[in-house]
Amino acid sequence: MALPKKAQLLSAVLLAVAIGAVVYFNRPESSASIQSTDDAYVHADFTTVAPQVSGTVETVLVEDNQWVNKGDLLATLDERDFVAALNASKAQVASAQAGIASLQAHLRQQDTTIRQAEAALAADEAALKLAKANQARYRNLATDGSGTVQAQQQADAQWSVQLAGRDKSQAGLQATRQQVDILKADLQKAQAALAHAQAAQAIAELKLSYTRITAPISGTIGQKSVRVGAFVNTGKPLLAIVPLDAVYITANFRETQLARVQTGQVVDIDVDALPGQVLQGSVQSLGPASGAAYSAVAPHNATGNFTKIVQRLPVRIRIDPNQPMAGKLRVGMSVTPRIHVGG
Repeated sequence: MALPKKAQLLSAVLLAVAIGAVVYFNRPESSASIQSTDDAYVHADFTTVAPQVSGTVETVLVEDNQWVNKGDLLATLDERDFVAALNASKAQVASAQAGIASLQAHLRQQDTTIRQAEAALAADEAALKLAKANQARYRNLATDGSGTVQAQQQADAQWSVQLAGRDKSQAGLQATRQQVDILKADLQKAQAALAHAQAAQAIAELKLSYTRITAPISGTIGQKSVRVGAFVNTGKPLLAIVPLDAVYITANFRETQLARVQTGQVVDIDVDALPGQVLQGSVQSLGPASGAAYSAVAPHNATGNFTKIVQRLPVRIRIDPNQPMAGKLRVGMSVTPRIHVGG
């Protein structure tokens, strides 16, 4: 028996709805034109400020939530110990410079000493030449009987004396020249000592500069714990500087949502703290790994029973500039981004 027309029409509609529902609920999640998540927060690359030397805090020049510019003085440490160390290193530099000046003066003096030794050697060689000539003359006179043996012997002795004097002058000249090499080696040693002292002075100046703690970036002061009179150790955090003018969104999307997400796509951003306001942004980059991949203990089960869990990957979202409400964003705020991935 045929069904009435209305019943046939209703059956057809219900069948179409059922098929549509099956198709809709079984389609890939990534096929939707808009992908959104509520697992998203405002982030900023803030900088923690810590002293590079230990010391007592002398002054604190900033307050909580204060805006500072890069290079602004935040606090100072007691510098007396560092000034004393710098003065000591300067004295070491002055001493090394004086030692170098003394050795350079000795080298100049040694040049004069060498010239004196050369002149003395020249005089001894001239006297030796004369003694040799006298020795030959008196030997000839003694041979033909015109001279005495005593005169010949005196000439021979004088030649021996002059020869010894010449050898002595030669040795003296050689010693004075060798002394130059010794002085030059001492000068190199003194120059190395000066370089070491200058390096120590540079380190002392650097440590003294560390007593003035300045802002490494521009931003807002947060997490301030530094107090006047407190002793701080090297590397102990004193405060944080948050660049609120450079905040961004980190959204953790399910892996099944990311098939069509690409860099540059438009994003609408709902901020829980700003109801009714929608900020504009764009996809800046997609994370290289899921959060679980960075875990120290691998979460992936390799034995026994296994339950598949959809992973989430971080997507970094840039906030478009020149939006007045963007200035009210604070790090840690919850947001809901909606990425327009296309039709």
